[in-house]
Amino acid sequence: MQIKFFSVIVKDQETALRFYTNVLGFEKMADLPLGESRWLTVISPDGLEGAELVLEPMSFPPARVYQQALFEAGIPAVAFITKDIHTDYARLKELGVIFRGEPQRMGPITAVLFEDTCGNLINLVQPAT
Repeated sequence: MQIKFFSVIVKDQETALRFYTNVLGFEKMADLPLGESRWLTVISPDGLEGAELVLEPMSFPPARVYQQALFEAGIPAVAFITKDIHTDYARLKELGVIFRGEPQRMGPITAVLFEDTCGNLINLVQPAT
């Protein structure tokens, strides 16, 4: 078995697509119509081969409650790994990304949370080398 798809719930798929591609540098992989929404995925050029992030439309009402509860509690929806957190932090901050603090050393990792403009917190993590 392999893990193929990871989902993040997004308020607006088009806004999410712009953020994840134009700001984070991911690439659109799939964009298929599904009724009122789309099967929309992005990939990371530096990520695991074959792994796709699904920009999941918030069409199920309890999903709004779940997403908001995670956001308000400061719990990230997903984590992205970086090789240079300070460079990525500076680059993303310059692009207007809202961070919840500065990168902090936490045992074997350095991490910082940021907002994805779609209702989610993302944990940017650099493992110790």
